[in-house]
Parts: sequence; C-alpha cells; structure tokens
Amino acid sequence: MHIHILGICGTFMGGVAALAREAGHKVTGCDAGVYPPMSDQLRALGIELIEGYGVEQLALKPDVFVVGNVVSRARLADGSPKFPLMEAILDAGLPYTSGPQWLSEHVLQGRHVLAVAGTHGKTTTTSMLAWILESAGLTPGFLVGGVPLDFGVSARLGQLAAGQERPLFVIEADEYDTAFFDKRSKFVHYRPRTAVLNNLEFDHADIFDDLGAIERQFHHLVRTVPATGRIVSNGLEESLTRVLNQGCWSEVTHFGSAVSEFSAEGPAHAFEVLQRGRSVARVEWQLTGVHNQLNALAAIAAAEHVGVSPQVAAEALGRFHNVKRRMELRGTVQGIAVYDDFAHHPTAIRTTLEGLRKRLGQSPRILAVFEPRSNTMKLGTMKSQLPWALKEADLVFCHTAGLDWDVSGALAPLGEAARSSNDLPTLVNMIVEAAQPGDHIVCMSNGGFGGIHAKLLHALAPAA
Repeated sequence: MHIHILGICGTFMGGVAALAREAGHKVTGCDAGVYPPMSDQLRALGIELIEGYGVEQLALKPDVFVVGNVVSRARLADGSPKFPLMEAILDAGLPYTSGPQWLSEHVLQGRHVLAVAGTHGKTTTTSMLAWILESAGLTPGFLVGGVPLDFGVSARLGQLAAGQERPLFVIEADEYDTAFFDKRSKFVHYRPRTAVLNNLEFDHADIFDDLGAIERQFHHLVRTVPATGRIVSNGLEESLTRVLNQGCWSEVTHFGSAVSEFSAEGPAHAFEVLQRGRSVARVEWQLTGVHNQLNALAAIAAAEHVGVSPQVAAEALGRFHNVKRRMELRGTVQGIAVYDDFAHHPTAIRTTLEGLRKRLGQSPRILAVFEPRSNTMKLGTMKSQLPWALKEADLVFCHTAGLDWDVSGALAPLGEAARSSNDLPTLVNMIVEAAQPGDHIVCMSNGGFGGIHAKLLHALAPAA
C-alpha cells in the first residue's frame, strides 16, 4: 500500500516509516522543522519528505494517512487550522489511523513483542535488548526512539530465528498518548509477551494530572501481557509495586533490589550480575551511571525470557556502543569536550551529570547547557527540581526561548553558577567566554537545540 505519514520526522514515526518501507510499502511523509538524525535516516531510505501540512498533499492519494501525535485540531491566532491537511482528511472522509495502530496491525501481529516501558532509559534499554538478541543470533526486529550506534538505523523488521516460535520484535514502549483521536498510551497497542517496566515517576504534565494517572496506563499495559508472558519490573520502584498490586496475570521477574531475581554487585562500569544472589555473569563496558546498570539488568532479564543466558547477554553488553544523542561526544576543541544528550526530565538530567562526574572525578569542570523543551518542562511543572537536577554542574546555561515562567528565579539556588538567555547566539557566546581547556560541555535537549553543538565547536575553534 501507499502510506502518507503526518509527523514523519519524530523518532517513533520515522521508525514506522522505515519499517513500512522495508516491508515493501510506498512511503511518503510530511513534517515541520525537520532535524537530524531522523531526517538523515529517512532521506537515506529514499523516503520523500514534504515540509509542512498543506492540503495539496491530498493529491498524493495514499491508501491511508498515518497520523503522528504531534498533529492536533489546534487553531492559530487568526483562527486557521494549524494542520490544514488533517482538516482536509476529515472533511473528505479519507482513511486515517495512528502510528501505533498501523504498527500493531501490519508489523507486530504474529511476533513475540518485547516492549520496554518506563519514564527514563527506554531508548537505551531497548537498544541494549536488541543488541543482546542480535549478538545471540536471534536477528530481532526493533523500533527504537533513537539511532543505536551498533545498528545505525532506528528500526528494522528482523526475521524468524532458529529455535524461536515467532519472530522477535523489540520496541520502545512509550506511555505518551497515541493520537488526538486516541488518548490511550501508545504501548497498549503493542500486546507484548515480554514487558519491561523500567521505572515510573511523574512526567507528561500536559496530558496526565498526577502519577496515579500514569500508573493506571501502565496497568493497562500489564493487562495485555499473556499468562505465559513475563513482566520484568524494577524492584526499587514503589510506583511499579503499586501498578502490579492492581492485578497481575503473568510471571514477574524483578531486578535492581537486593532481593530481586537479578541484581548487581560492583561499580556501574564493571559489575557482577547476580541471579537470585549467585553470580552468573560480569559486565565490563563503556557506559557509566547506576541508571545504566539498572537498564542492563532489565535487558538481561528480558533476554533470558527468550532463551538468552545472562552470560551471553553480559558479553554482548561489553560490546554495546549506546545510542546517538546519549552522552554522544560531538567533538573536542582546545581541550574542551562537547557532548549531545537527550536528557530533558530533571531526573534524567541529574543521572546524566552524576554519571559524567563519577567518570571524570572532581577536578574537571562540567558546563551544563539545557533547554526546557518537552511539554512538561515548558509548563514549568518541574522547575523547582532544576537546582537538584543540575547540582553536579559547575556552570549552568539555560536557553529560555518560548518559556513563560521565571527561569532565573527557578535557578536562583545555584547562585552565580547559573546563566540564561532567550537568544541562542548570545547563549553560545556566554558559554564560549566561560569555557576553559579541560572543561566538559553537556548540551541537553529532546530536540535539535538549534544545532548548538556545531555552533559551540565552531566558536571554540582557534581563528585561522
């Protein structure tokens, strides 16, 4: 069929596009404000990208329009629709569906789905699990909300491996809503046989009233796991305990706590994997931070459910190269390192900076550069947590464009260490003036951040 994807450059919808193309469908799509890495991946696949949501796209006459959750019925200040193409689809009575629904019906049907859910670490843990299965010779399909460095693409179909009843498919399972016409969490469409519940705290204040509302969505996911399935749950999280206490009909394997089936002993970069208290494997790898140690345990426990031993899984993790935009070193100039990181929730910001601090020691300076870009952060819901999140940084720089809450006031507990500007070139100049040889600059955003990484590397370079 010919599918036309609205919002194609989001990491999830871009993955759907790649899978549809690999399956032999004709794929076109549109978006606004296109930025890498997804735009690069789509162009490499030969998928036609159209800028904007103009009604002229009806002339493509696809078999179905696949609608991303960026699309809404919103109106601009002058009363015109923000997404005129969607209005035209509705007016004409043309067929449309959501990305998760299309994926469920055309890709996931008949596969053993391994879904990775959680507030933090979904992309990294999904990539770990896919890499473990790949290293074990199981050729899994996958859809990741990023680009795993070990695969170079965010999605592929995979194939049936020897010894498996069904082809395996690993998917990042997001709790955000499906589409403007389907307010269920995306992950309820995936029907996993192996479900990872990595962690759970309050996020997405634009669509959830409180933590209890998110816990209910996670329980909807638990309800879809068959009795022969496995739920892999973080034993350190009270919120996940509450989710499972609402009712559970599947095998549960816990990780993280001392009394869990899977736990760790040793520092995060080199540790023993304990299964029911007995050492069964050792992980020595490039990653740092307790959060990644927990991600590893989750992936090991999920892989075991499809027959991969912890020893094989641990050896695979020793060769794991993480994901683009997860503490990705973009370059070093004049002894100053510039990193790109996806962290945007206060807890993710804190764990990112803590992991770097543990790796560097106390001497090198960390310059944290961030933009509150997610819907939750734009609302200012978590502004009081920012000083806590940025504690490990020596200097903090915030891009405040588009915010209507007092950033300076929120960062006041950090004193003179915190600086902000609503103008990106001004912010770049402030960072360059403050930077010294030996510094580590960490740029954190869930968007393109105006290409700040390249701008910094260029501005830091000595004049020719």
